[in-house]
Amino acid sequence: MALLLTILAAACIAAVAEEPQLEGQELVDYLNSKQSLFKAGLPKMSEEQFKSRLMDLSYLEYEREYAEVESNPDEIPESFDSRKQWPECKSISIIRDQANCGSCWAVSAASAMSDKLCIQSKGVVTSLISDTDLLSCCGTFCGYGCSGGYTTKAWQYAVNSGICTGGAYRQKGVCKPYSFHPCGKHANQTYYGECKGTEKTPECRRICQLGYPKKYQEDKFYASSSYDLTGEATIQKEIIKNGPVQAGFVVYEDFRYYTKGIYKHSWGAQLGGHAIKIIGWGVENGTKYWTISNSWNSDWGENGYFRMIRGINDCRLESWVSTGIMKA
Repeated sequence: MALLLTILAAACIAAVAEEPQLEGQELVDYLNSKQSLFKAGLPKMSEEQFKSRLMDLSYLEYEREYAEVESNPDEIPESFDSRKQWPECKSISIIRDQANCGSCWAVSAASAMSDKLCIQSKGVVTSLISDTDLLSCCGTFCGYGCSGGYTTKAWQYAVNSGICTGGAYRQKGVCKPYSFHPCGKHANQTYYGECKGTEKTPECRRICQLGYPKKYQEDKFYASSSYDLTGEATIQKEIIKNGPVQAGFVVYEDFRYYTKGIYKHSWGAQLGGHAIKIIGWGVENGTKYWTISNSWNSDWGENGYFRMIRGINDCRLESWVSTGIMKA
């Protein structure tokens, strides 16, 4: 037994030693030499800023009950883009900015709900669902606000309690715009200042901003159902039928260095979890990928989007999908 433990320990040490401990440009060069699917570059965000946008993996690793959905792979096109399929729904193309708050679970849920609301109303309802209302008022049912939350619970909350309208920081004409300003400078956007640490979860206020004509309760939209999905074809069929979905994935160190291309985990330790919105898929040079909308402003990645390898459940993306149907 002692010999076996010694061998296992030596194997673990050897495995760790295989990955060089690099930083800065040396790490960028190493990542670009190790793989060719995505282009690595020096990150714009500090490590602290990056981690403030993530959440603990426990908010994604819970036991899920998956919906049974019929999926015939023969009916699935090689590529699909929700932005082109539903051009009347401008919300699909909006890149949100969660700032220095681990609100990705609420921001991506509200984003997908906005898209589905428009799609299911055939373009009649174009209101945006408030990420701040979900973030602040779902409470411990959903998780712990800026510290993280459960994607499944976000959709259940939309069924049970409804969510009011929202928009970007300081946006007028909506009930509850986003609580936090974008961190730092972004091209063609108002500069509000830098951000430090992680924001505290905003207080739940069941009232719309001053000057908005509707009462909070009258401004709400509801989901009629919520469900979780797993598997490539099942996710594709859902997007074709009902629009973008929310998903979570494991974030590794190399994702911080992503700039463009098709991301596939290749280096580094786990840093936490992140929730995003899948809007479509495609194939590039024989590599299948998902098209994903992130919530780190439009100057991150591929104009606010990134692509991730499809069909191998990389970073567990294809087993952590939450979605639902909105009442239009």
